[in-house]
Amino acid sequence: MFFVRRRLPQKPGRPACPGPVARREFLRAGALGIGGLTLADALRLRAASAGDAQKPDPDTAFIFVWLPGGPPHMETYDMKPDAPDDYRGIFRPIPTAVPGLEVCELLPKHAKLAGKYNIVRSICHDFADHGGGHKRFMTGRIPASPVDFVNDAPAVGSIVAKMRERRSVGVPNYVSPTEPGRDGVDVFSLGAAYLGPAYVPFMVPGDPGAKDFQVRNLAPVTEIAGRLDDRTKLLAEFDRTRREIDSSGMMDSMDKFNRQAVELLTSDKARIAFDLARESDALRDRYGRHAWGQRALMARRLVEAGCSFVTVVMENPYQSGVPWLKQGVYNWDSHAVNCHMFDDLAARLPIYDQAITALVEDLYDRGLDKKVMLVVTGEFGRTPRITSQIGTQTGVMQPGRDHWPQAMSLLICGGGMRTGQVIGSTNSKGEHPKDRPLSPNDLWATVYRHLGIDYEQTFPDHQGRPMPILPFGEPIAELT
Repeated sequence: MFFVRRRLPQKPGRPACPGPVARREFLRAGALGIGGLTLADALRLRAASAGDAQKPDPDTAFIFVWLPGGPPHMETYDMKPDAPDDYRGIFRPIPTAVPGLEVCELLPKHAKLAGKYNIVRSICHDFADHGGGHKRFMTGRIPASPVDFVNDAPAVGSIVAKMRERRSVGVPNYVSPTEPGRDGVDVFSLGAAYLGPAYVPFMVPGDPGAKDFQVRNLAPVTEIAGRLDDRTKLLAEFDRTRREIDSSGMMDSMDKFNRQAVELLTSDKARIAFDLARESDALRDRYGRHAWGQRALMARRLVEAGCSFVTVVMENPYQSGVPWLKQGVYNWDSHAVNCHMFDDLAARLPIYDQAITALVEDLYDRGLDKKVMLVVTGEFGRTPRITSQIGTQTGVMQPGRDHWPQAMSLLICGGGMRTGQVIGSTNSKGEHPKDRPLSPNDLWATVYRHLGIDYEQTFPDHQGRPMPILPFGEPIAELT
């Protein structure tokens, strides 16, 4: 591997498979969803940059639940009931199982489970645009441009994929279940920048609970899938095709990269990990029969199977049978022109409450609370002061909050950390950190430590300059 070590001074924190056999053309369906790059191509690119062997990676993993648009900290985890009316909003805080920790009344499941997670209330940065905020948070670096979503530095998941590229466990090592039509790497600033396209996530768009759901990049070609009318036949087709590949001797004639791609695409572990029907109805109900809940369940199955990094997108709540709310908004971007914030949250937060707490509880129930670290966040918080404007969809005056990177809250648990804590605080109006100010880099330093990655190592950028994995930041001491 072509990295070198360099210690930098701490800086202040601010965010083709060649397969001519017609019946086996599904081998070409291994594309990672990035402009035709096949899985075999990705494996070849990774091997080209691999060097000497290194010590085995620890058996750890990370689930990153991403809330695009920026959730309001003062309607979730950092409520200010004593603030002026135009700051505090209409929802009330409720006590939790942890004395002194309160959450929004729309998060009752969070309240019961509070001993199993931590809330960090003092993360902040300087990028108020969605693009700049995404890049700042996703990369742990100060982006060259405060707008747009194309990374000039690798997203953290790509760094992890690079550092663990020798890991081969039968499932993709970096996966992102996301919204349909939102699976481009630049939608949420998930680009790998100078590491190259081999290190972007394996995208899984759609609702995993839908009857017609398929893992697109593992599915047979359309002409085969079109004549399969249920899941049982689909899985049987995988089994039969895999046996035909083995018996034909075609495996021996492929180069090793194509062989690795086929092994992954037809492996039992991959098929099983993505197959939510193997879970009990009771557990799937606990997560919620909704895209958000079923994506969270998929993430748990993936890390349990050996995947290192899963980015779960929870963006649009109005799907899976939830009717569109005229005064609602697609993502968490609760400007008054976009939505009636309180009406939207009344529909959004119960779904969120169920999915997140089920994931936390399931990690503990399955003994994964030391192996897996979980973080739930968006790119920034929302303005402490409520504004009112005429809604684009409704044509009436309605309340909302704008972008606010100066203060935000996130949920974190797992990784063997102490839980039941509130870390940091904001001032009485939720405007900025009052104590324990932290940056996204401190969070990522904590994650890298959990994954056993030395974040002082460097990779060359496009000009050959050594770029540290993380230019500044320290692990959050309270999370040890």
